[in-house]
Amino acid sequence: MADDRAERARTQEFFGARAAGWDAKFPDDGPRYAAAIAEVSPGPGGFVVDAGCGTGRALPLLRAAVGPSGTVLGVDLTPEMLAQAAAHRAEAALLLADCARLPLRDGVADLVFGAGLISHLPGPAEGLRELARVTRPGGVLALYHPIGRAALAARHGRRITPDDLRAEPSLRPLLAASGWRLTAYTDTDERFLAVAVRG
Repeated sequence: MADDRAERARTQEFFGARAAGWDAKFPDDGPRYAAAIAEVSPGPGGFVVDAGCGTGRALPLLRAAVGPSGTVLGVDLTPEMLAQAAAHRAEAALLLADCARLPLRDGVADLVFGAGLISHLPGPAEGLRELARVTRPGGVLALYHPIGRAALAARHGRRITPDDLRAEPSLRPLLAASGWRLTAYTDTDERFLAVAVRG
């Protein structure tokens, strides 16, 4: 528990310090986000949670996907990131919360979209179980990143290892133990997208 709190504090500190310039660092990601969201969207009227929404880059695309009758909720742990989302993107309701402890009813979401989320969950199994709790049976979880594991590791001067949490042999059983069934997995230089269905 103390370790989880410390990890959450580190996450807030890391992203809080970078919030103001975050979007400028990745100006060309929009089309990749759009393609991923088009694949996983629940369609008009859906309820979508953007878990770990950051500055809200996905929010306008999610809003367009569910239309005016849908609901889009952006959730993030870092106040500075949510402030950027609020200042630049009014397409969604925003909530300062821990994705592993969401103040939502059971089974409300049709889609949980998590861009870059899983590597920032202090307890990935706990976080994935909580995302499953708030998702209706048959609802979808999309774990996304605009570049794949190898490209991301190279960006940070590292190499991927076999025990990487997002590697399919690691991710599939983790999802299964957390209430999800992995249905699609893509990991190329151009994107990472793991799609799972709530059991």
